[in-house]
Amino acid sequence: MAVTRRTLLAGLVSCPVCASAAHAAGAHWTYEGHGGPQDWGSLESGFQACAVGSQQSPINLEGAVQAAGDGPTLAWKPDAFRIVNNGHTIQADVVGDAGTATMGGKTYTLRQFHFHAPSEHALNGERTAMEAHFVHDLPGGGLLVVGVFLKPGAPNAAFSELMATAPRAEGAAALKAPLDPTALLPAQRATYRYEGSLTTPPCSEVVDWNVFAEPITVAEADIAAFRAIFPMNARPLQAVNRRFLLRLN
Repeated sequence: MAVTRRTLLAGLVSCPVCASAAHAAGAHWTYEGHGGPQDWGSLESGFQACAVGSQQSPINLEGAVQAAGDGPTLAWKPDAFRIVNNGHTIQADVVGDAGTATMGGKTYTLRQFHFHAPSEHALNGERTAMEAHFVHDLPGGGLLVVGVFLKPGAPNAAFSELMATAPRAEGAAALKAPLDPTALLPAQRATYRYEGSLTTPPCSEVVDWNVFAEPITVAEADIAAFRAIFPMNARPLQAVNRRFLLRLN
């Protein structure tokens, strides 16, 4: 399957970069059993990177090299996100202009964000209850994804609103009012950065990953609400191979 920029965005990670891409292609994939991660690479020719790629995601964030500089500069804005249950995750699609992320002299546009349970990345071998992925793209191609760990604790009003709106079956719903995505960011911005892939088919290795070390807290009831829809939608950890894992201030 030829993977176009539009296809990548539609699926970007599921999840995140991918659910809709797989639906459009007609390939049925899952997180467990037949059609699970062990089968993704053989479901169709466009998914081969899932099996043979050398820069796959997610990974265990451990043994990072401390590097100079900061993580991405985020200039996000409130938007009337369209909340979608796409059969693989709950995803918030940008309706108007939700802002940008700038890194390395390049400015990426925020297109959508979605969630996984448990977290897809691990930090020093441990996964958290959930993880959010904020997907940005460049006009000429290339993706920057910001990852945020979620753990149970004090409620987060933005996440509560998302879960109150999220369709329990496949479909879409509108928020009652614009939502500010910065409400889903941690106070401290130490970042793990590495080059990786979409975490769902077609597993294309086109992603600049930036995962915040500090988690945010959300209500345990809201985590339970998500897991009532998607009990498990996280890909197994992938080999780091010869990649560099950086930690930025």
